[in-house]
Amino acid sequence: DKEVRAIFLRLFAQLFQGYRSCLQLIRIHAEPVIHFHKAAFLGQRGLIENDFLTKVLNGMAFAGFVSERGPPFRTCDLFDELVAFEVERIKAEEGNPPKMIKHVRELAEHLFKNENPNPHIAFQKVPRPTEGSHLRVHILPFPRINEGRVQELLQEGLARSQGAPPATRGDKKCVVPAGPPVGMFI
Repeated sequence: DKEVRAIFLRLFAQLFQGYRSCLQLIRIHAEPVIHFHKAAFLGQRGLIENDFLTKVLNGMAFAGFVSERGPPFRTCDLFDELVAFEVERIKAEEGNPPKMIKHVRELAEHLFKNENPNPHIAFQKVPRPTEGSHLRVHILPFPRINEGRVQELLQEGLARSQGAPPATRGDKKCVVPAGPPVGMFI
């Protein structure tokens, strides 16, 4: 699963390399608008006649991609690193399948670590009940909940949360690396 995702991540990183150099920040509105200059992107790559890439750039998914990834100051991720810093590596691996496979496996491992930051915490599967388990009579009924104790716990939790500082996410925002200009990828 992670290796397939790593292949697609690498594919889109290759497809959109240099896209940041074609972003324009328009500040004439109350809220700044980010515009992607499609003609410049296709022209600098020599792909003006490429129907596939033109359709990709005209799609709603790419418009969402630009609005989400266009701001110059936001949380960066693995895709940003690939587009900005791995250009030469990806280009060098094109003729060498073993190196490409090794890189895909490294990306897959990185994706796995991002999704499972605490590998020592193992989630156990709940075993299926054995045959005939529903016929057993020795199962004790579920105990009744003590409403007074529930209210006490709620009050304690509220008291603690009012005195605690507001929770914030650990994501650090930074200036997104632009990477090489589009003209390098012809």
